[in-house]
Amino acid sequence: MFSRNNKSKVVNNAGVDQQAKVRVPSIMSSDLVVTGDIVSDGEVQIDGEVIGDIKSNVLLVGASAKIKGEIFADTIHIHGSINGQIKAKTVHLAKTAHVVGDILHENLSIDEGAFIEGHITRMNDLPNRASDERVNLVVNKSQQQRIAGQTSATNATVDDKTVSADKKTATGT
Repeated sequence: MFSRNNKSKVVNNAGVDQQAKVRVPSIMSSDLVVTGDIVSDGEVQIDGEVIGDIKSNVLLVGASAKIKGEIFADTIHIHGSINGQIKAKTVHLAKTAHVVGDILHENLSIDEGAFIEGHITRMNDLPNRASDERVNLVVNKSQQQRIAGQTSATNATVDDKTVSADKKTATGT
């Protein structure tokens, strides 16, 4: 009845028990088909079929799962089938995984036997394309004077003349 290990509940300002905030994963069974997007701040386990995008903190794709759509997660463990782009910090492909689509990741692990068809890109390796892109531009006669303002080196053809534009200056030849 009386003990020295009296653990008191921690209650926040809203009167909600902090220990009750531990989240139970949301589980979609294998006989469930969802058409639409799924959004969760917690953990989601999918064993059924989803036609739509999924956004969650942790996603577990079961061996019987079939997903057609984009996936955004911090951590994803794939045992089933995905058709769509995956963007996650940590991606693990089990030997039963079948992925058709691009994977953008920070950490990736692939078990022997996993199937992947698509590009695999580490997010830290993505180039800053805004600074070094080249654009080809065809300008009408009425727009000859309005070539300045491109953000990168640009080649434009104006009435059979080549115009070079660098940042906000333009010169015609």
